Amino acid sequence: MSALLSLIPETELPPVLVTGGAGYIGSNAALALLDRGVKTVVLDDLSTGTRALVPDGAIFVEGRAGDRALVERLIREHGIGAVLHFAARISVAESVEQPALYYRENFGETLSLAETALACGIGAFVMSSTAAVYGNGDGEALAETSPIAPINPYGWSKAFAERALADMVAANRSFSVACPRYFNVAGADPQLRSGQASRHPHHLIELACHVLTGQRERFTIFGRDYPTRDGSGVRDYVHVTDLADAHILLLRACLADPGQYHAVNLGYGQGASVIEVLDALEAVSGTAIPRHDGPRRAGDPAVLVAQSQARELLGWQPRFADLETMVGHALAWERHRLATAT
Repeated sequence: MSALLSLIPETELPPVLVTGGAGYIGSNAALALLDRGVKTVVLDDLSTGTRALVPDGAIFVEGRAGDRALVERLIREHGIGAVLHFAARISVAESVEQPALYYRENFGETLSLAETALACGIGAFVMSSTAAVYGNGDGEALAETSPIAPINPYGWSKAFAERALADMVAANRSFSVACPRYFNVAGADPQLRSGQASRHPHHLIELACHVLTGQRERFTIFGRDYPTRDGSGVRDYVHVTDLADAHILLLRACLADPGQYHAVNLGYGQGASVIEVLDALEAVSGTAIPRHDGPRRAGDPAVLVAQSQARELLGWQPRFADLETMVGHALAWERHRLATAT
């Protein structure tokens, strides 16, 4: 079993730069920092983010993570001591259609940001990564030691960024990096301060919530013939607030011990099928979700479930691992978002 990493106290966290903090996961991470009294600067170009998701209390700057002069100025002006890097493109389909865009923004901009952070003496850099670096896997739970074998440009863009960051740590022992690999992020801030607000929704739970709130007529299940317990695909869903908490722990670990590189899966180690997710949403809402069976989508594996060391390495204690809690928070957020939309 892995040993618990050293962590600096939460009270010693320095000001943090959050790139992509106007997005779903980045805004929730910014909330987690602010809730702990940490000075938080959000940098986002709003190409996919939403200004309204930037938390009250955060300093917001519109701009790109790869803008070296801007990032250097923000680091110096605000005494930044750590970076949470969420700014990225995340659509697998778009990455296949526009691979250069993904390599430029997910790999190139990460490299530029990391170089700037290193040059400015930043001690901790945490980059959001993805289970897509593993490709389809073999149907078993995916561990951090599983082969890196992406099957699309999105996965490769993150894998390349991970490799570059690991090499930068090896060459610069004052620099620590963590790359949390997300499985399926779900839910919303329990206080309804942030949640998903996609311009082009493609996440299962978000789409199902759109059906329940009258924005879509029905939900399509892509594939009912997978070798799973009910024939639909199985995924490891992790609550966005638990995910944000894990990022704080990773920052504390990086700051406690310079020269470290950690690639850590963030998932609960248990999977839910598409049908089980829909059933949970029906149970929470008391409303049936009209369903339609569609064909399998190319590249969709039957099972993607994490085997994660986050609990052992970080003392991570998820608070919202129950499926009905996750989908309930997502539905409450969607209803709140519609009610407050202008």
